[in-house]
Amino acid sequence: MTNSNFVLLFIVGILATQAMSRTVYESAIAEHEQWMVTHGRNYKNKAEKDKRFKIFKENLEYIQNFNNAGNRTYKLSINKYSDLTHDEFIAARTGYINPGNTMTSMETSFRYAEFTDVPTSLDWKSKGAVTSVKDQGQCGCCWAFAAVAAMEGLNQITNGNLVSLSEQQVLDCSGNSNGCNGGNKIQAFEYVIQNNGLTKEDNYPYQAMQGTCDLQKQASQVAHISNYESVPTNSEQELLKAVSNQPVAVSIEGSGTDFRHYSSGIFNGYCGTSLDHAVTIVGFGTSDDGTDYWLVKNQWGEEWGENGYIRMQRNVDDSQGLCGLAIRPAYPTA
Repeated sequence: MTNSNFVLLFIVGILATQAMSRTVYESAIAEHEQWMVTHGRNYKNKAEKDKRFKIFKENLEYIQNFNNAGNRTYKLSINKYSDLTHDEFIAARTGYINPGNTMTSMETSFRYAEFTDVPTSLDWKSKGAVTSVKDQGQCGCCWAFAAVAAMEGLNQITNGNLVSLSEQQVLDCSGNSNGCNGGNKIQAFEYVIQNNGLTKEDNYPYQAMQGTCDLQKQASQVAHISNYESVPTNSEQELLKAVSNQPVAVSIEGSGTDFRHYSSGIFNGYCGTSLDHAVTIVGFGTSDDGTDYWLVKNQWGEEWGENGYIRMQRNVDDSQGLCGLAIRPAYPTA
C-alpha cells in the first residue's frame, strides 16, 4: 500500500468515526426531546437544557451499554428521573436514616419464629393487601411510605378492608424534625401506636413536603396497630416466614446506579449494605429459570421498574440479603 493510499484510508476512517459520533449524538438529542414531551419536562433556559441533556445522554449511554452486553438477568431503561445526576436523584428519592443502636424504645419479639407453613410463592397484591404504587416525589421520606405500606397490608389482612393510609400524617406529625431529609420506619410505627391510629390518604393527602401537623385530621383514625416487631437480623429464611404472613418494611442500599435505572427482570446487580432507602416486601417467588426472588414495592411511581415494583434476587450468598434487605426488616402488629 502506498503512503497516499494509507493517508486516504486514515482520513476515511476519521470521517466515518465522526459521522458515527454525530449520528449517536443526534439520536440522543431526538431521544431527549421525545423524553421531554413524554414527561412534560421544561427547562428555564438553554443553559439548563444543555446541562440536563448532557446528564441524560450519559445516563442513556450507560443504560444502552448495559443492555447491549446481554449477560444479566435484568434490564435497565431511561425513566422520568433520567436527567438528574446520581447525587440529585439519591437526595430526593431515598431518605432512610440508619438509627444505629437506638432503633427502638421497645424490646420486640418475633412471633413467626416457629412458623413452618411457608408457601413456594406468594403475592400480597393478588390477595388484595397492597394499595396502588405511590410516588414520594422530591421528598426523602421513603421511610414513611415503607411503613405505611406495611400497615395497609396488616389492616387488610386483619379487617378485610384495603384502605390507602396517609404518609403525609406520618411526615407532619411523627416528630421527625428531618422531614424530607430522612427518617426511619420505626419512627413511623411508634408514632401510629402513640396516636392510636392513622387516617386515610384521602383525608390527609400527600404534599411531598413536611408541613404542620393537622390535629383534626390526625384524630380521624381509620387503621390501628398495637406494636411492631423486628425480624431477626441477617436471615432471609426468617424474613421469608414474616412475609408469608404479611408485608414487611425493609431497609436497603438503593443508591446503586443499576437500581435507579432498573426496568425489568430479577435484579442481582451490585449494591452494598449502606442502608439509605426503605421499601416494602410484598411477596416472593421463583422465576422460570429457577432464580428465587423477593417482590418489592417501591414508591418512585408506576413508571419505574415493573409498574413500580422490583424483583430482587432472594437467597443470595450474603446473609444480609441483596442490598442489605435482611439487616433491619420490621412489621407492625395488630
